[in-house]
Amino acid sequence: MLILAATPIGNLGDASPRLRETLAAADIIAAEDTRTTGQLLKLLDINHSAKLVPLHDHNERQKADELAAAAVTQLVVLVSDAGMPTVSDPGFRVVAAAIARDVEISSIPGPSAPVTALAVSGIPTDRWSFEGFVPRKSGDKRKLFASLANETRTMLFFESPHRVHETLQAMQQYFGAERQAALCRELTKLHEEVIRGTLQKLTAATAAGVRGEIVLVVAGADPQIDTPETALQRVLERVASGERVKDATRAVAATSGIPARELYAMVTAMKDSARRGALNEK
Repeated sequence: MLILAATPIGNLGDASPRLRETLAAADIIAAEDTRTTGQLLKLLDINHSAKLVPLHDHNERQKADELAAAAVTQLVVLVSDAGMPTVSDPGFRVVAAAIARDVEISSIPGPSAPVTALAVSGIPTDRWSFEGFVPRKSGDKRKLFASLANETRTMLFFESPHRVHETLQAMQQYFGAERQAALCRELTKLHEEVIRGTLQKLTAATAAGVRGEIVLVVAGADPQIDTPETALQRVLERVASGERVKDATRAVAATSGIPARELYAMVTAMKDSARRGALNEK
């Protein structure tokens, strides 16, 4: 079978007895970084005879079917460097290949940085979305934040300590300086810290730099009550930021209650009117 095993995100005390037993019994351990996993096995004092196989972003496509085939007759345990595999980490293709071979799949629940950050953030937890790593390129970053400006669910992001200040500045631009957020760093580790407040406060707090693994938790937007005119304006703003018309109308329709096809027709009518006006001027 194939087992997806969550490993500690910092504190080794979070390694469950079941995790230890499974790693000790594994025939193959597929690891994001075999050196990191090898060190974990030593620190947890786990005696094992498993073959450690590297599984990362650059080789997962090639290794997926090989690991799935091995799981037909052997116990294959898939781990990432920290947390649950497949969550912004390798593993999805292996799971898909195992499903195709009708391999039994299970998981060992455990530490998860996004869920841990959400729990301690003090921001609503009833509805939330995990957005993964923030894009590195400023243009891609702006497009992402523009598309999420009216998202009403709490949003979770991974970010590098070297880029978090710039990212918080961009979030202020698209979400507003007063939007509530939490910067959670080094969760479960010795220097764990959670900074809560407005995006403006968090931006100021990171001006001198921060260290460690970071999860950003950002409150969702207040639900908006739109007229067709204000909804159209929001569509146009999103299009101006680089979104396709079809994507912008769908996103605004989801929060405004105005059908996407109606918004699309309004944009088309406006463009047609602008073209006719330009022709008349000639």
